[in-house]
Amino acid sequence: MESKPAINMLSALGHEGRLAVFRLLVKAGPQGIAAGEIARGLAVPPNSLSANLNILSHAGLIASRREGRSIIYSADYGAMSRLLAFLMEDCCGGAPEICTPLDAILARAKACAPGSAC
Repeated sequence: MESKPAINMLSALGHEGRLAVFRLLVKAGPQGIAAGEIARGLAVPPNSLSANLNILSHAGLIASRREGRSIIYSADYGAMSRLLAFLMEDCCGGAPEICTPLDAILARAKACAPGSAC
């Protein structure tokens, strides 16, 4: 990943409301959540949610699809993985103990079933 897309993604996530939306979508799994459910779950006005979803979408962090009258949003796990890989690319600098806490997080994530509340 180049720096420019990483900066756009980090900038999009650097806002409390957008970070909350993204984390909710990550937890929801690949099936995603309807916009109305996101608004209710986070107690966010529809216009604020719309703006936040638009920014996250333009940053490449989320995808949307239409199902009937609803728009379903989901996290783009590939984009999230590429961003994390970019951030970790030069990690540790010869000191692997720096990254040890991340190993535990990855192990928990691997043990988690998609859509479960791990």
